[in-house]
Amino acid sequence: MTITMGVLAQHDDYLKKEFIDLNGDTLLYRQLSPETIAENKTYPLVLFLHGAGERGSDNKLQLQHGSMQFTNPVNREAYPSFVLFPQCPEDKYWAPSTRPDKFDMDYFPLNDEISEPLGMVEKLLSQVIEEYPVDTSRIYVIGLSMGGMGVYDIVCRNPDKFAAAIAICGGVNTQRLRDIDSNTQFRLYHGDADSVVPVQFSREAYKALKETGKSVEYFEFPGVNHGSWDPAFNQLDFISWLYAQKLLKQQN
Repeated sequence: MTITMGVLAQHDDYLKKEFIDLNGDTLLYRQLSPETIAENKTYPLVLFLHGAGERGSDNKLQLQHGSMQFTNPVNREAYPSFVLFPQCPEDKYWAPSTRPDKFDMDYFPLNDEISEPLGMVEKLLSQVIEEYPVDTSRIYVIGLSMGGMGVYDIVCRNPDKFAAAIAICGGVNTQRLRDIDSNTQFRLYHGDADSVVPVQFSREAYKALKETGKSVEYFEFPGVNHGSWDPAFNQLDFISWLYAQKLLKQQN
């Protein structure tokens, strides 16, 4: 794959970091911060969970999809924020903890333990919120494919943390979505010709959220295979919708 100098320069805006927990376990991640941090002001935080193809140990590949949404100078000026791109190790998954030979609705467990990488992401998130001026009413999570599955998982485990969740071609045990009590605003995206993660996963997730009174929008792209993140990112209101969300419990 050819990467232009302009893309590399935007990637350099994301500082290479590593998080080490009390057990000595390490999570590689990249962090983008507001260009200027004003005194006595807080900023939104975006957590981005990549897909299975971007796993590894180079602390770079996870920036392949979606990262330039946030280094776009217009967006960066309009929406100053902290953005985290953790990298899942090559032999692990955000959620669930193992991958089947093929995907079907029986694949997603109801009461699975959190995967080791996603558990590290939770710890990283807590540390960043403690160390930086984060607006805790405007924490967002985005994920694609394996990362979309991670979005559902982390929201189900932290139903009061995220103002908005965008799951692109993901999947989940839909009973978990029915069971949570959450004010998170959901947006789901999927291509109807997806040959990797069945479109039925997002259709069923949408119905589960809608039927239980949660806020959800669903966008299905005709004729699009697994790369539904491209048309999703190209939606004119993808970024503006995200940053407009705020946890209801935090509103006056």
